[in-house]
Amino acid sequence: MRLQKRELAHYPEPAARRFQLGLVVLITVALYYALYVQGGVLPLIMRDLHMPFTYLVGWLAIANALGAFASLLAGLSDRFGRANLVVWGLLLVCVLVGFVLPNAPDRLSYAVLQIILGFIEGIILVATPALIRDFSPQVGRATAMGFWTIGPVLGSLLVSGVDSATLGLLPDWRGQFLICGVFGLAVWALATLALRELSPALRGQVMVSEQDRLINERRAALVPVAGLQRNPWLQMLRPDVIGSALGVSLLLLVYYTTVAFGVIYLVTVYGFTPARANSLLNWSWSANAVALIIAGLWSDALGVRKPFMLVGGVGSAILIWLFMAGGWPAPSHPAFGVMALVAVSISTLMGAAYATWMASFTEMVEKLNPALTATGLAIWGWLLRLVVTASFLALPHVVDTVTPLVEAPPSIAAFKRLQDAHATVPPELVAKMQAIAQAAVAAPGQWQHWYLLSAAGAAVFVLLIFGMLGRWSPARARADQAAHAALVARELRT
Repeated sequence: MRLQKRELAHYPEPAARRFQLGLVVLITVALYYALYVQGGVLPLIMRDLHMPFTYLVGWLAIANALGAFASLLAGLSDRFGRANLVVWGLLLVCVLVGFVLPNAPDRLSYAVLQIILGFIEGIILVATPALIRDFSPQVGRATAMGFWTIGPVLGSLLVSGVDSATLGLLPDWRGQFLICGVFGLAVWALATLALRELSPALRGQVMVSEQDRLINERRAALVPVAGLQRNPWLQMLRPDVIGSALGVSLLLLVYYTTVAFGVIYLVTVYGFTPARANSLLNWSWSANAVALIIAGLWSDALGVRKPFMLVGGVGSAILIWLFMAGGWPAPSHPAFGVMALVAVSISTLMGAAYATWMASFTEMVEKLNPALTATGLAIWGWLLRLVVTASFLALPHVVDTVTPLVEAPPSIAAFKRLQDAHATVPPELVAKMQAIAQAAVAAPGQWQHWYLLSAAGAAVFVLLIFGMLGRWSPARARADQAAHAALVARELRT
């Protein structure tokens, strides 16, 4: 089939290359929108499907565990290509999210479908950063990875933005899934027509700058890529690769907590409506998106990654510890603007750390073996999802007040109606109100304990930066680039 023949025998010209990068980013946005859409309406899903918090977290953990091992399968895209995997996987995701999940008849069916979704996305969401690496020379890698990382951020922003705008207009949570599915299908149609990828031989070369194009095409014709791909896991399962991937996974604990449970946190601790909670999260995701691009551009201009990771990691750890784990703002109910400022500050620092980490990690993998980039990224995806799985399994043991507080609004309304009518309150309703009151007292402190773990994760990330590839000094980075340019010029003259 012609649409499936996507390999490029020559490295694309800058305009065509930028188009491919933009298309991969758009695909990533659609995928993460589909992955995160339930987070914006999770309290409503829990009430409608009678889903206790422990049940919810249990199947989320299973979905992430299966997604972790699905990520390892994505390493095969080094051999068999990435583009068709992404295109047809996106179609499956859009159909599941837009048209199958909203019609799940009960909580078990819903959970099973989400687990299937997690498995599919575990494969695709490793293939997309591999495509970004393929089409981005190292001199612009942090910017390209900043745009790729906008995928999850804009996915989160779409969730919170669409929810805050439409929750009052649509009859229930199912409409949000339909909107997401339709958006994803529009992106899939474009990807089906336009997405391309480099040939295996070209993927097996390191592109430092645009000057390397002719040399890399010459080398690709001479070096058999199959020999470079032998024993892929033995080549990539190294302490520096594993340590780096583990570190960033721990840094992102607070991010994945916010994506999955941010609305629940704001609803249960502060009494926000889902629409108002999503409105607050809009500020966080918007700041994160801006930070990703600015940090990427600045990092590429200076030629260094580690200083950005250090500042972002240290700053994130301090702010999470002070404001989320240190007892404020949870007990006090500060103004919306103050809460937005805290969220924006943490998101900005994490964005600076993550965009530059993605650039540094792919450059480290390239130095080991550029023909196994997807294998290295598969290890990152595997560890990331294992850490998220472990955190989801641990969360109910730290925070056990969610279910009564999510279910509180109907009980409180019924209690008030009976009080207003001077009617007798049934004992079971009295017991529910007591449970709600106890949970409301305990919830802030329990969430503080969880965010203390998240701050510790960011601190571990900082320690593991020092084992990664890359310069600290912009002057030395510029010297490296000049030496490479001179080497390329000499080779082109021969």
